[in-house]
Amino acid sequence: MKSLFTAEIRNKLSASRAVATVTIENVEDAKPLSEALLEGGIRSIEITLRTPAAINSMELVAQSFPEMLVMAGTVISAKQVKQVKDAGALCAVAPGMNRKVIEAALENGLPFAPGIATPSEIESALEYDCDILKFFPAETSGGLSFLKNMQTPYSHLGLQFIPLGGLNVSNASEYLKESYILAVGGSWIATAEAIRAGDWNGIKQRAATAAAL
Repeated sequence: MKSLFTAEIRNKLSASRAVATVTIENVEDAKPLSEALLEGGIRSIEITLRTPAAINSMELVAQSFPEMLVMAGTVISAKQVKQVKDAGALCAVAPGMNRKVIEAALENGLPFAPGIATPSEIESALEYDCDILKFFPAETSGGLSFLKNMQTPYSHLGLQFIPLGGLNVSNASEYLKESYILAVGGSWIATAEAIRAGDWNGIKQRAATAAAL
């Protein structure tokens, strides 16, 4: 199976283990947020395309912090694929399995992990040689026990998953014990409320806790 992800990106995600999933409302928050995450030991950030500031924030982080792996999140249209790549994202993820988005990612050479929650979605992703998949929403879909059973028929393919949704400091470590978990997505590390309030010290502390997992 030909992977969309380079060995370098895969290794960075594996080394980080926790990806800070963030929603940035103001571009000026991107720099202190990134500094807090890096100081806490988190070197992978997923900037979601949920606000008008997302693309500019992504570009700022990519240019200012080369040590940070910048991932684009909530990429749900083909148009967004080129936008995030031009902004400096090294890879992208989505909450769902959208063939048009995957095709756009292939066309633009952007490593992409579609969102899956069923075996049928895994098999649809396999048609495009996607071997890194976002399991979303993780906890409400059945959690680790569900994922463990769902991925078993495909274990010989070496698929790896990035679960997101309902994870926190209490349950993330259980996911990370499994070899098929590449990294976990953590929106609890830097919540929208914490970013809005400029709670950089709190984000740094939560990043350190996540990095220690």
